[in-house]
Formats: sequence, C-alpha cells, structure tokens
Amino acid sequence: MRKPDAVSPALRVRVNAAVKELGYVPNLAASRLASSRTHTIGVIVPTLYNVIFAEYLFALHDILVAAGFHVLVVNSRYSQIEEENAIKALLGQRVEAIIITGTHHTPLSRQLLSQARLPVVETFELSPEPIDLNIGMSQENAGQTATQHLIGLGLRRIAFLTGNLDHRAQSRLDGCRLAMEQAGLRPAEIIARKPRHSSVALGSDLFAMTHESGDVPEAIFCTDDNLALGAMQECRKRGMRVPDDIAIMGFHDLEFAACSAPSLSSIATRRFETGKLAAERVLAALNSSRTPAAEQIDLGYTLIARESTAV
Repeated sequence: MRKPDAVSPALRVRVNAAVKELGYVPNLAASRLASSRTHTIGVIVPTLYNVIFAEYLFALHDILVAAGFHVLVVNSRYSQIEEENAIKALLGQRVEAIIITGTHHTPLSRQLLSQARLPVVETFELSPEPIDLNIGMSQENAGQTATQHLIGLGLRRIAFLTGNLDHRAQSRLDGCRLAMEQAGLRPAEIIARKPRHSSVALGSDLFAMTHESGDVPEAIFCTDDNLALGAMQECRKRGMRVPDDIAIMGFHDLEFAACSAPSLSSIATRRFETGKLAAERVLAALNSSRTPAAEQIDLGYTLIARESTAV
C-alpha cells in the first residue's frame, strides 16, 4: 500500500478494487509503532475564524500533503494556556514537527518545544530568541510605517482600532505610538477595542464608538482590513467621506482591499510565502541528518497606498 509502484499495473488494479470493496483503512497506530514515524505535522493558529490564516494554511497543506504528510491544525483561540495544551496534545500525538503562530509562549510551552527534539517553526512575528526556526516580520515596524504614512499626509489626530489586543496587535500599536512620538505628536489616545474576533461588523461598531464619543480623528489605523472595511462602511452611513473627511489604513492587504470603494490602503504581509517557506524548511529538516541551528528569516512587509489615504 505504501509502494504501489512495486507491483504490476494489473495487480495494482486488483488490490485497489479489493481495498474499495472491503472499505479498508490503514491502521495508523500500528504503522507508527512499526516505523517510529507518524508522518504528521502539527500546526497551531490563534483562530480559524479570520481569513488572514487561510492563505497560510493553504500553503502548508499544499506542500506537506504533497510530500505525504498529514497536517493536524489546532486552534489556540488567542490563549497562551490553550496554546500550551495544544502543544501537549500534539506532542502526545507524536507529530514530527510543530509550526506555530507567534513567538510569545508560556514558560512551559517554550520548555516543551525546546526539549521536543523536533523541528519547530514560529511564524508571523520575529523573536529575539527563536526556539528553532523563526519566519515572520516586525509587527512594530509595520505599525510604525503605516502611521508614518498617515503623518506624512499632514494628518495629526490618528485613532487605533482593534479587536483582540494580542501580542501582534499590541506591537502594531507600539509602532503607531512610536511614529507619533518621533513626529512630536501626542501618542494615539483614541483607541477603540472590543475583545472579539476581527470582522467587518466589528469595524463598523468600533468606528461608531469613536464617532459617538465626539472625539473624531483625522485618520484611523486598523489592525486588519476587515476592521478597516467596516469603518469605511460606517463612515458612509454617517455622511463622512473617505478620504476627504477621514483617512483609513488597514493591515494585511486582503484580496478585497484593492477592489473596495474607495480602495483600501494597507500593509501587505506575506502570509502564503510564510506558510510555504515554513513547510519547505520543515521537510528539509526532517530529511537532514543534522540538527540545524536556530535561525530567523525576516520576510518583511510592503506599504500599499490606495484611495482611502489619498488625502
């Protein structure tokens, strides 16, 4: 069954017919005991709700499944404790590698990953002390770049909209504040957040909160494009024009950003490339007899200026 090319085409047809007739499914537990291999890669993401991780997971599946591996995806729900439990569960399943979103873990999670003696890839952000391989970008620098773009347009009162204020969102806020301080401005004081999954509806709610407070900014920096699209829709409902009355900046450059009306300025992140490179490097590590040294790969980001900030 593992090497169908080892038999003649005629015999292969007969075997496949018998498999179909019997409904045969290989016993993976027995196979693991016999070979000491599980051919399973564990992947931990903070949410399965946000489309941001769709391209990333697609790239991982595309490469790993083609190489004969199963991909076991676990949702940590933006909780370090749930992430810790996910790591324990994956190690208990004897996965051959773990690919995990983020670099902030509980001490026990870090210990488990460090002592597991299997390839570990931390993605989406950069760590000063990578456990193994770290592929990502500086979230703080990206937040700073987005805010500098707004400041460069002559905008001074900048609000920050976010849902869950996880480590990556916090880093973008830190970058926003740094850019404003460097420009001699008061750091972003208008911060609207609700601890909910990012969505267009949430972006609408957050802008409504900001507008109804009476403290209306000149520009809004949203932690992702879903929030930005919702904020733009809410602006139209309230008779405000984008970008004439208010500029809006998103993050991640999702597919709809280029074709929204007005088109949305955003920070383009390399999600597919991150997943692709993580999968390729895991396969290379599993096929190598040497243990690679800890390494960090900065994929960077790109500022995409469109109509929503064409002040």
